Amino acid sequence: MKKENVYGSLGILPKEEMIEAKQNFQKLTIGLPKETSFQENRISLSPDSVSLLTHNGHKIIIENNAGEGANFSDKEYSDAGAEIVFSKEEVYESDVIVKIEPPTKQELKLLKKGQQLISAIQLQTRDKDYFNELIKKDITSVAIEHIMDKEGKLPILRSMGEIAGNTSILIASEYLSNVN
Repeated sequence: MKKENVYGSLGILPKEEMIEAKQNFQKLTIGLPKETSFQENRISLSPDSVSLLTHNGHKIIIENNAGEGANFSDKEYSDAGAEIVFSKEEVYESDVIVKIEPPTKQELKLLKKGQQLISAIQLQTRDKDYFNELIKKDITSVAIEHIMDKEGKLPILRSMGEIAGNTSILIASEYLSNVN
């Protein structure tokens, strides 16, 4: 058996030891409520996104039929690892709430102290009482329409605008066609 030399020209040298660094990783419970705004069919996470999050140890709670308007079934979400619940109250027990539209006044009442909210906020359409409610409950809120990339652009807003623009062209062509 060969002995390692720990002596250098100046005396004893410290020997490096490989140890596993602990990662401070908190598993989150993420809630996806069904959107209630008129003609809002989008959902904030697809089943593929849910699968990625659940495989990384997070728990996803989704309201029954929340993905229906976007053509995602409860079965797809369940297969991706999400837990399907039948009441908004159960969804709002989560650590993080992820939505497309800003929470309504009724949904604000369901938020618990210290939760995180990721959704559109639409600052210009909200009143002082709305923000006072968020402050009172110590809600950390991320307005998705104001998220900037490294170049200072708003990628989410740009993508949504592009989708809306393309959709409006399709709708207009439908109305202008002779066979509608």
